[in-house]
Amino acid sequence: MKWFAGAIALAAVCAAYGVPVDFVLFALTLVGVALFHERTLQVALTGLAVITLYKLAFTGFKTGAGLAGLGAHMAHEWIILTNLLGLLLGFALLSNHFERSKVPEVLPHYLPDDWKGGFALLCIVFVLSSFLDNIAAALIGGAMAKAVFRNKVHMGYLAAIVAASNGGGSGSVVGDTTTTMMWIDGVSPVAVLDAYVAAAVALVISGIVAARQQQAYAPIVKDAKVEHRIDWTRLGIVFWILVAAILANVIANLKFPAALDAFPVIGAAVWVAILVSAPLRQPDWKLLPEAFKGSVFLLALVTCASMMPVEKLPPASWQSAFSLGFISAVFDNIPLTALALKQGGYDWGMLAYCVGYGGSMIWFGSSAGVALSNMYPEAKSVGRWLFHGWHVAVAYVIGFAVMMALVGWHPTDKRGKSLSGVTLEQSDHLAVDQVDFFG
Repeated sequence: MKWFAGAIALAAVCAAYGVPVDFVLFALTLVGVALFHERTLQVALTGLAVITLYKLAFTGFKTGAGLAGLGAHMAHEWIILTNLLGLLLGFALLSNHFERSKVPEVLPHYLPDDWKGGFALLCIVFVLSSFLDNIAAALIGGAMAKAVFRNKVHMGYLAAIVAASNGGGSGSVVGDTTTTMMWIDGVSPVAVLDAYVAAAVALVISGIVAARQQQAYAPIVKDAKVEHRIDWTRLGIVFWILVAAILANVIANLKFPAALDAFPVIGAAVWVAILVSAPLRQPDWKLLPEAFKGSVFLLALVTCASMMPVEKLPPASWQSAFSLGFISAVFDNIPLTALALKQGGYDWGMLAYCVGYGGSMIWFGSSAGVALSNMYPEAKSVGRWLFHGWHVAVAYVIGFAVMMALVGWHPTDKRGKSLSGVTLEQSDHLAVDQVDFFG
């Protein structure tokens, strides 16, 4: 990438003003991801290489200097990276099982025949995303919208589909890669449930506006016919895989917590469940090469984030969490979540909502938006997305305000211990000392 040629020079200038070079290189990588949508993997790997070389040559790692420090750092990171790889690949097959169960093709039959049908479809996407990957939920929502709106889907409604998928995944540790990362890193699944307080409010606000936009643009098909029968075996496999992942994490935490630090328990459990159920219904193995490329891209960004000197970031606060929502609309929320986990001291439910839903404000702000834009190429316009999907940003702000009023800011460490009342200096020390996998 030619834009990396001047990265070191720019970094040196920023360093003169007190900005760590590490963060400058990381920001350049994220800018590259935002600009070069067709080459995101190459950008992420190039950014990882540049950051690694810089730290080898100048700053070293927390685990030491040179190659020995890099080796010790990666020895500390391989659990979360392997778990994420196992889950991302496994959930790609799980999502395909759900699509082939025919449930998405049957659901439109039960939608109301006016604007409320469009809103109900968004609610379905929201619920699906709570147990499916948000990318899959957005694609299923896009496919259903094509069917019930005769291939005429309003831009504002496309933005609402992405928002519903991201909002639905924000309160579930199996609904979004960011919350899955929190779960793997020790955050309790209960801790992120608070995200649904804000996400539900945002769904109602954005969903009603978008549904009315869509009904005025292209009314819903009345009495959509049911032409497919549900494959209950595939549907059962979906829940079997999810239950296996959840039980593996719960049992390991209760009885063998050391195993979580020594072996990728959750990712392994998902793949055992997939292989055990394969004789009943064969997964679509052809999906794995493309899923692997996407996974390597995300893992490269997570690895970059793990190398950042988070002790130099401002302390975690509700203001910083709120700001991350807008930043997520421009930069990928995966590395932002990785940085927040490494720093510590957040209210994890609030963070999950902000980095999850916030990425919906621009089409490339989340993986779900990028995936849906491949189905609807006209969505690849920032101007049109912001103009017609204005309600997503409004819903984000109102949802956050309601969450602050009803739930409040309750920072904890990743094991659930309250950090309320801790001084800023103490919080900085806790954020560094209590890091688990991002060390």
